[in-house]
Amino acid sequence: MFKLASSHKNIKDDVLSGLTVSLALVPEAVAFAFVAGVHPLSGLYAAFMVGLITSAFGGRPGMISGATGALAVVMVDLVARHGVQYLFAAVILMGIFQISAGVFRLGKFIRMVPHPVMLGFVNGLAIVIFLAQLQNFKVKGVGGVEEWMTGMPLFLLFGLIALTMVIIHFLPKLTTLVPSSLVAIISVTAIVMFGGLDVKTVGDLASIAGGLPDFNIPMIPFNLETLVIIVPYAFIFAAVGLIESLLTMTLIDELTETRGRGNKECVGQGAANIVTGFFGGMGGCAMIGQSMININSGGLGRLSGISAALFLLSYILFGSSLIEMIPLAALVGVMFMVVLGTFEWSSLRIFRKIPLSDAFVLVLVSVVTVLTDLAIAVIIGVIFSALVFAWNTSKQMMAKRIENEGGNTIYELHGPLFFGSIHSFSNLFTPKKDTEHVVVDFSLSRVLDHSGLEAIDALAERYMKLGKALHLIHLSPECKKLLTKAGDLVEDNLTEDPRYRIATDQLA
Repeated sequence: MFKLASSHKNIKDDVLSGLTVSLALVPEAVAFAFVAGVHPLSGLYAAFMVGLITSAFGGRPGMISGATGALAVVMVDLVARHGVQYLFAAVILMGIFQISAGVFRLGKFIRMVPHPVMLGFVNGLAIVIFLAQLQNFKVKGVGGVEEWMTGMPLFLLFGLIALTMVIIHFLPKLTTLVPSSLVAIISVTAIVMFGGLDVKTVGDLASIAGGLPDFNIPMIPFNLETLVIIVPYAFIFAAVGLIESLLTMTLIDELTETRGRGNKECVGQGAANIVTGFFGGMGGCAMIGQSMININSGGLGRLSGISAALFLLSYILFGSSLIEMIPLAALVGVMFMVVLGTFEWSSLRIFRKIPLSDAFVLVLVSVVTVLTDLAIAVIIGVIFSALVFAWNTSKQMMAKRIENEGGNTIYELHGPLFFGSIHSFSNLFTPKKDTEHVVVDFSLSRVLDHSGLEAIDALAERYMKLGKALHLIHLSPECKKLLTKAGDLVEDNLTEDPRYRIATDQLA
């Protein structure tokens, strides 16, 4: 079960914040539906159902989910090739994959995302949100070709956007009883309506009027050929959705100094997408922009997301005519404030203070997020960071060579032994120059993978060929069991041997 709120103040803040978020959800859902090549109501239904279910049963109170651009850009190919019914089927399968990720507790792997990748993710999405708003600065010219605004329409749009941003910035200094974003939207809408100003409104995007979504099983052939078509897309959808959701959850955790539950969020996202697919929605995931609006407006509980979803449904059923009158300038101003609040400006100041590799990862993830896809950007960032870490760590393998009074050669190892350091490890030893008895001390070293074990076995073979006695001390019990050639050479020092696990695919 879930908790809605703990006090009257929380309820008020959550409901008002939910109202603000719902207004910002409308144009985003419609726009992303156009990007994916589906009907606008499919985007609105997704925003309603995904938002409602994840808010009620997900792992991060206060996080807003709905139809997103990150998913829309990878959905358009499936819709164009096979039609919208295949999309609904893929969204259902996407949900199954996401639930499986939660059941198998894969959400914890979000901890492996390095901080520079997180900064790149945040900055990249801020830029994407900004670029998405630029479409509102275009009008249809001669022959239906879109052109940039000029003259008075452009100045009027700038003026209304600036007014919205000023209200959002300065109102909290006077009062926090009502979300400043909501006041800004209402104020700018009133000015446009009573002033008779000719500006683009939500209604110019599409009509949002509709009924309750109907339950439908996707009308596709249920055979192996269909599965071959939708499985790759569903896997990509699931990966993109979970990466964006879990990274957004991490960001909100930092902002609110609380901790969400990643595996529960995976299950919540999956359940939401399964339901959405059966009711004609395009699927969705967490939305960083709307989540920032919610948090900044005081919506910290589950009720905020639930309220936003229910308000959105009421617009579809009853209030479409009112919502369609809201000027896009007001919503653009809100999203511009989200961009300013989301972009990690401190990352620009620390560029010269962090390692060059971290700065490169930050820029790389930001650029790839903007140019291609969020999931690809994060995966590339993690892989590059892992390679840099492996390279730097591989250079830490060292050894101190000592010949004791008894005429024995002792190697005191320092550093981790893994695939990246096995070459350095091998070069540390000089079997031909060493004495008849050689001791290798692992007390200050750790064997991290199967490559390390193979390196130890290879070293043992080198000494055995020369007829010299090799003694390995302070290896963990796991290493002793997995070693083959060197197994009989390990000295038992059970009272001193470390106990740590080793990552390997070889059975003990």
